[in-house]
Amino acid sequence: MVGAGYVGLTTAACLSDLGNDVWVVDIDQAKVDWLRAGRIPFYEPGLQEVVDRNTRAGRMHFTTSYAEAIPGSEFAFIAVSTPEGDGGEADLSSVRSAAAAIAEHMSDRLIIVNKSTVPIGTGDLVSTTVKERNGRHPAAVVSNPEFLREGSALKDFMEPDRIVIGAHDEAAAAQVAKLYEPLPGRLMVTDIYSAEMIKYASNAFLATRISFMNEVARIAERVNADIKVVSEGMGLDHRIGPHFLEAGLGYGGSCFPKDVKALTAIGEHYGYHPELLRAVMDINRDQRKLVVDKVRECLGDLAGRVIGLLGLSFKPNTDDMREAPSVDIARQLIAGGASVAAYDPAAMERARPLLPEVRFEKDPYALADGAHGLILVTEWNEFKQLDLARIKGLLREPVLVDGRNLYDPADMRRLGFVYRAVGRN
Repeated sequence: MVGAGYVGLTTAACLSDLGNDVWVVDIDQAKVDWLRAGRIPFYEPGLQEVVDRNTRAGRMHFTTSYAEAIPGSEFAFIAVSTPEGDGGEADLSSVRSAAAAIAEHMSDRLIIVNKSTVPIGTGDLVSTTVKERNGRHPAAVVSNPEFLREGSALKDFMEPDRIVIGAHDEAAAAQVAKLYEPLPGRLMVTDIYSAEMIKYASNAFLATRISFMNEVARIAERVNADIKVVSEGMGLDHRIGPHFLEAGLGYGGSCFPKDVKALTAIGEHYGYHPELLRAVMDINRDQRKLVVDKVRECLGDLAGRVIGLLGLSFKPNTDDMREAPSVDIARQLIAGGASVAAYDPAAMERARPLLPEVRFEKDPYALADGAHGLILVTEWNEFKQLDLARIKGLLREPVLVDGRNLYDPADMRRLGFVYRAVGRN
């Protein structure tokens, strides 16, 4: 498993839990040292226990050396980062480097499996790279996109909706499929280009649902409709379903923002203008400004005000700050002259270097103490259980802007809050 990030480490741990012997290779020596010391480098519920169990059983090994991990392996999974490039396209430099290093250390026939989210045609790129670097040993390249959600990645691996395997080589696809035999979910074997496209299309569609609901929410506010009720009614239609219909601050994280941009760039590369995808990105960007505007609506000028952020990570049950709405919101508040404080159960250490001007508090009550208002950014379960009367008593002004529609508007007003939500009045 080349790459010890969210996808690589989770996949390696789960494959080990299924009884496989797995080497995890990462070029970051500090990360490998952490893993060898029994510590995982990010927060994912349950993952520490699975890594510990399989390390003790001798099925998981960690190294920076391809020479130690690749010879004798039957499969080499590539699970490296494919960050956004200058034009929105995926940067494949880490994929190329991984493919070249794998090729140089192959000792026999090998199946190379792309787990990274990559543009259509990357499987061919990997195949060409391997042939250029190693003409002695054959290699088959397979696309096996991941569909893991941060915060529930173990469950998503062990109880998948579907397992997608794409390849030019049917025998190689069948061998990869055997790795997943113990798992439920539909196995779908396709050509390699369709498998690569399925990942991008899935993420872009989910992002589109989110942006669509945020646009509907803006209209709902103007006509005195309640977006929570609207989304519930929509979700009862079996053609629509109830998932990804929540209005709020929009999407973030490592996948949706990057993958929507990358699919847009792919379309443009082939002479197509993807108008819908561009609108999805525009709406998502504007949602971060919406909650800052709501704070201004309640408080007037932001200059000299202290605003607290409840939550920093892009979603609950992760410490991931990539494309987190909190970063944009904090910077907009600071640009308006406000002082910003924040609390998050898991993400504050990752947030510190991104938000050096923000003050970090030990709990939600310390955050509220003396603040002029709060913005709920991440819907952690902890925030559902807050003593809201105590929160109100600690605030200088009882302003709470709920960016995730976590609370009931009537209850909040009954408690005396000046309360604003998204698509609710």
